[in-house]
Amino acid sequence: MVHKSRAALAYADQSRRLVLDFKHGGRLDALDQMARWMVRAGGDVLAGTQALIPVPLHPVRLLARRYNQSLLLARAIAKRTGLPVETGWLIRRRRTPSQAGQTGRGRRRNVAGAFAVTAAGRDNLPGKTVTLVDDVMTTGATFEACANPLLRTGALMVNSLALARVVKPVDPTT
Repeated sequence: MVHKSRAALAYADQSRRLVLDFKHGGRLDALDQMARWMVRAGGDVLAGTQALIPVPLHPVRLLARRYNQSLLLARAIAKRTGLPVETGWLIRRRRTPSQAGQTGRGRRRNVAGAFAVTAAGRDNLPGKTVTLVDDVMTTGATFEACANPLLRTGALMVNSLALARVVKPVDPTT
């Protein structure tokens, strides 16, 4: 269970290009601005945080992409806040297909059991409040799949902070 979730942007036409260029196009020039937005949007989440944990990529995906966008965001946030970034506490132990185009149920099934806490995490997590960092939150399935093993290991609270959040359109006429 993720305790608090925040996102800096709604994932829509304007922000989609920014996020996709960053995630897949190697466009890192807006990274500092993205971190600034995330710190502002996630102030209440970051206030009690003792460590930032970027959502890990599987090594095969990391090799293909050349960088973990969540790690870059976490480091940029850390530069602004002084919070430590812990890359060795959580791993993606199973390679999963892309979440794109999947339903909420499919997304949850896809990432179920994909993440695990490392020995370093088991030693350091108990009693800590941590914030998971990722680029996009769609259904929250990835954040939940990361939070569950962290909480089972003894994390006191797990929050999430995303650059962008998919927001379902609302019909104002109903």
